[in-house]
Amino acid sequence: MFRGFLLASQVTLFAAIGLLPLATAHAQLSFEADPIRYTDAQVSDPIALLQRRLDAGAATLRHDDVQGYLKSVLEELKVPVSSQTLVFSKTSFQQQLISPRTPRALYFSDDVYVGFVQHGDVLEFSAVDPQQGAIFYTLDQDPAEKIKFIRDGGNCLTCHASSRTREVPGHIIRSVYPSVSGLPNFGAGTFRTNHASPLTERWGGWYVTGTHGAQRHMGNVLARDRERTDYVDVEAGANCTDLQELVDTDPYLSPHSDIVALLALEHQADMHNLITAASYSARTALYQSAAMNKALDRPADFQSESTVRRIASAAEDIVEYMLFTEELSLTDPIQGTSQFTAEFAARGPFDRHGRSLRQFDLQTRIFKYPCSYLIYSDSFAALPAEVKERIYRRLWEVLTGADQGKKFARLSAEDRQAILEILRDTIKNLPEYWNAG
Repeated sequence: MFRGFLLASQVTLFAAIGLLPLATAHAQLSFEADPIRYTDAQVSDPIALLQRRLDAGAATLRHDDVQGYLKSVLEELKVPVSSQTLVFSKTSFQQQLISPRTPRALYFSDDVYVGFVQHGDVLEFSAVDPQQGAIFYTLDQDPAEKIKFIRDGGNCLTCHASSRTREVPGHIIRSVYPSVSGLPNFGAGTFRTNHASPLTERWGGWYVTGTHGAQRHMGNVLARDRERTDYVDVEAGANCTDLQELVDTDPYLSPHSDIVALLALEHQADMHNLITAASYSARTALYQSAAMNKALDRPADFQSESTVRRIASAAEDIVEYMLFTEELSLTDPIQGTSQFTAEFAARGPFDRHGRSLRQFDLQTRIFKYPCSYLIYSDSFAALPAEVKERIYRRLWEVLTGADQGKKFARLSAEDRQAILEILRDTIKNLPEYWNAG
């Protein structure tokens, strides 16, 4: 049974025995009702679309004796092998097969995450539906005449629909103190990480390949001292460019667990959560507003102050995160070990000057032009019109300099102008006022 696709943590004891926090249960109930209907609504995430192609005979998956369907399914989903990261903490429902010697491999694109465990019964998937957010699946690794992805029946939502995911079905990147077996020591604490997190709190339980100067992270090492469970030898894990002495990478598609891929993964996982949260919040607010308008015989398009505030708040959260307002500043250059940096940047889209939101900086920040590339995602495109209009208005105010508030002070005039020009060239149907000036 599929018990969850945790990107870097294990179910807590309370979740494992079913004593879930009330807030989590309430969140799940809220998005099973109208207008969201998470479980009942038809989905069009990458796995659902692939299943339809398979059923129609328009696609096939090849099987091999080492990675099963992994290589073929990555090709069909257009997920790059260079995105591989390796997690050795026991964090999947297949945890008995995961250890520092046999880490789980994670691969990702803009809208799907794939998990592979050596000798595992299944491949694990978290796919982003434009309307419903994260949808969780497994695929049996035994060769079969008829291939069927199985959607999770709700067990994954134990952890993947809580305050850690902004109360919507989403993704979690967590850093733990791993024992020599890979089992996280929850008594020592854990860290939920994104692009704002200190490097010193990141990647405990992960392998990390790449250089980062004097900066330190928690990757590549174990918490060996049970009496000092909060201690790990971060120096031993620093600036590792070859995992050969730590783990046998031959069973994987790549020998890397690229630090740049990890940076992108952390950013986009929480960006997806914010987009889903904004979608849920706005759709619910508009649904409730329509019901009140009907009950009070008001015009159908009337929006109360409460509805307007909810939409504005959801949009503002996206704008602030999208523009990296709280991003950690890098103090030394970062360089990966795989082709991820080049392959990711090459995907564009590019403006007339050859600039792209996917281009990396890696000197003082992650991206050269700090605006999330997920603005091009299907999830962003599917946001309610009221939310997108508010986001575009706020982006325009910030990027033109009309908003010089402290929240956006890290954006220089050059940054704002470059991002403004890139978005003008690469996004169709921007509001007309974007073309002024």
